[in-house]
Amino acid sequence: MNDRPRTLAVRRAVAAGAGVLLAVSALTVTAAGTASAEPGPSAPPDFAPSPSPPVEVDQNAPGLMMKDGATLKEPKVLDIRSIVEEQGGAERREDSNSQTKFTLQAEVLFGRDSARLNGEAHARIEDIAEEIDKQGAAEVNVFGFTDDLGSYEHGRKLSKERADAVHRQLMKELASDVAFNIRGYSEDYPIADNSTEEGRKKNRRVEVSFPRGD
Repeated sequence: MNDRPRTLAVRRAVAAGAGVLLAVSALTVTAAGTASAEPGPSAPPDFAPSPSPPVEVDQNAPGLMMKDGATLKEPKVLDIRSIVEEQGGAERREDSNSQTKFTLQAEVLFGRDSARLNGEAHARIEDIAEEIDKQGAAEVNVFGFTDDLGSYEHGRKLSKERADAVHRQLMKELASDVAFNIRGYSEDYPIADNSTEEGRKKNRRVEVSFPRGD
């Protein structure tokens, strides 16, 4: 009779060990599935998330005061950005010290869930091509992005096809030879909140960027 409690304890220990083994196996399958996924392209070289709203700064805060004997660093040239938006943000041009970037919302270039350029897209892309020729750019980035609706793979395919479509039209309009970097990023690197339609509309976009001429 004294052996019965010990036997039950052994059986329970074996059952618990089997449960742990099954849990480990399940984790192994999940980890293997994740590891086998094809990695996406690296971040756009000029990507920066939308800045947070400015906060009030107390000019008299002790942390902002210079210590006795401290000196200021040598002045340096800041990267000044000029941003111009048209049609309620559907088109955006951004100029910095180093590059020019055009951002076009997908709706002004394509139909819904389509990578075929609409009739108005050609004139918009022609204007970008003129600026590329004007600045003598030798290398141009054409990057496509989507919102987070639908599957990631569908977004990746659509964003790449849209970037390809803009690239082909640019090639027809450019007067000079240019090297292109073309990528589709799907829902990665959003510039707005995907929880609202207004934000998703901003994220569905094609960006064309190139170094500024001297």
